[in-house]
Amino acid sequence: MSILVSAISEQRLWQRHEAMAAHGATPRGGVNRQALSQADIDARRTICSWARELGLGTFTDALGNFFIRLEGSDPSLPPVLTGSHLDSQPTGGRFDGVYGVLAGFEVLQTLVESGLRPRRSIEVVSWMNEEGSRFAPGMMGSAGFAGTRNLVEILPVRDVDGVSVAEAVAEVHRQMPEVALRPLGYTPHCYVEAHIEQGPVLEAQRQTIGIVTGIQGKRTFRVTVTGEEAHAGTTPHQDRKDALMSASAMLQALKVRFLDPQDITRFTVGLFRIEPCAPSVVPARAVFSIDIRHPLSERLTELGDAVAPLCHQYAAPCAVQVEELSTALSLEFPESIRQTIEQAAAELGLGHMRLLSAAGHDARYLHEQCETGMIFVPCLKGVSHHESESATSADLAAGARVLGEVLWARAR
Repeated sequence: MSILVSAISEQRLWQRHEAMAAHGATPRGGVNRQALSQADIDARRTICSWARELGLGTFTDALGNFFIRLEGSDPSLPPVLTGSHLDSQPTGGRFDGVYGVLAGFEVLQTLVESGLRPRRSIEVVSWMNEEGSRFAPGMMGSAGFAGTRNLVEILPVRDVDGVSVAEAVAEVHRQMPEVALRPLGYTPHCYVEAHIEQGPVLEAQRQTIGIVTGIQGKRTFRVTVTGEEAHAGTTPHQDRKDALMSASAMLQALKVRFLDPQDITRFTVGLFRIEPCAPSVVPARAVFSIDIRHPLSERLTELGDAVAPLCHQYAAPCAVQVEELSTALSLEFPESIRQTIEQAAAELGLGHMRLLSAAGHDARYLHEQCETGMIFVPCLKGVSHHESESATSADLAAGARVLGEVLWARAR
């Protein structure tokens, strides 16, 4: 057991969560810190100021991923990488994503102040647009870093206001010229991501540390239904091309198709927009999202393949376009990293258990590049993506201590 155990500061880690929560704070106690927004930039600036005080390097890349680096004694070696993301959902919580960044930063500060220098450099990263709430799909930064998606695909994507990823990244670079720009991507020695569970298992089992075995699969779609505007009072129903009614029929059919008495399949429509969205006008256009998740890749493939045929079956008299935004099959993290996390938790005397992540994380894409693992800590009632999201300072510090032990072992 290293000096990291006693040196990691529960109070400092908590205070930094409080500081981050001020960037994009909502009236109900949550955060709205969209990817590459001004709130995101301000959060990066705050972390940069902490990094400068410790003499740590800061870097970014063509996708706006943000790195803090503690130089090792042999900087030629591939670094150990940890982190998560700073962006949030529009009504997000104060711990989702940001905890992994701050826990990693706390480890770096503890190493600096303890006079411990690892052999390999250690980097903390905040991945760009993990949530996908401003630009779709999510996890753009980590996918681009890992080479799963390319700049030609990502940079032209626009938000609802017409701002492209390229324009938003350029604004980050303009406002933060002190952060060095470096090439996109490299192969880390390993990647370990700390995160709140976003589920109720750890709390229910009264365990402090979750050793994540893998991530369940996910497929996302955007469906666009095109009809015609018409007068609500004068147009007979048989003459209408009502995009909303066609979209509603599709959704009902999808709901029936994906009904799962065992409650393993997750089917969500989180975005729905109609145009022109006027009380006396028949809607001419409807756009909605589909998010399907399942731990078995074969079942996920079967469910996703049913989306387009069902939408076309219920589109008439409108036209429909079904675009698949992302496919990520289920994955399993290597046993080697799971054992390292498990050993660290046991040596620290922390209750721990293995569990599957039902939510998606950037670790998915790093898994394709290097030895990858995740550490979960409990969150109150499993609530996340909500302004009431909550975690205790003790659990956050415990997760940071486990993370520190794992990073120090891998970086030596």
